Amino acid sequence: MGYALAEAAVEVGHEVVLVSGPVSLAKPAGVEFIAVESARQMFEVVQKSLAACDAAIFAAAVADYRPMSVSEQKIKKTGKRLVLELERTEDILGSARSVFGFRGVLAGFAAESENLVEHAREKLERKGCDVIIANDITQQGIGFDSVENAVTLCLPGGRTKSLLRQPKTQLARALLAEILHLKKS
Repeated sequence: MGYALAEAAVEVGHEVVLVSGPVSLAKPAGVEFIAVESARQMFEVVQKSLAACDAAIFAAAVADYRPMSVSEQKIKKTGKRLVLELERTEDILGSARSVFGFRGVLAGFAAESENLVEHAREKLERKGCDVIIANDITQQGIGFDSVENAVTLCLPGGRTKSLLRQPKTQLARALLAEILHLKKS
């Protein structure tokens, strides 16, 4: 969805910085593309890039946790169980306003398996967003690894707007129009 949004923004003449983790998708034409390998790298690149932006769309599903330590060598079998200790990764979207001082239009995504609107509204408030675009990840044939998606926009004041199942390229154009409308308000 992030790549489709980047392409849609370029189509209408916006300068686009696309920060991406490893994917099998082709880099969209016309974007400034920055590849990252980890949540920490993404945090650092977004922190540096955000000041030049007037709108930011956070569509990545960045890992919430990472191993506390990484072995330089293969971990050999030593018993029946291995316990891994994890630590939270940086909250990139949550840092946009509070840490990075971003003042533009802020849009985030929420991949949810239950209580879609309730969880998205909570995320909208907690992270200081102008809109949260919520995906119901329990629906078959849309979202991750699909060319189609359907979303619900959660806006301040309890407003919601559903965008029905359609190709991601079309949905991206509709989402971009909604985000640009927020910018003008």
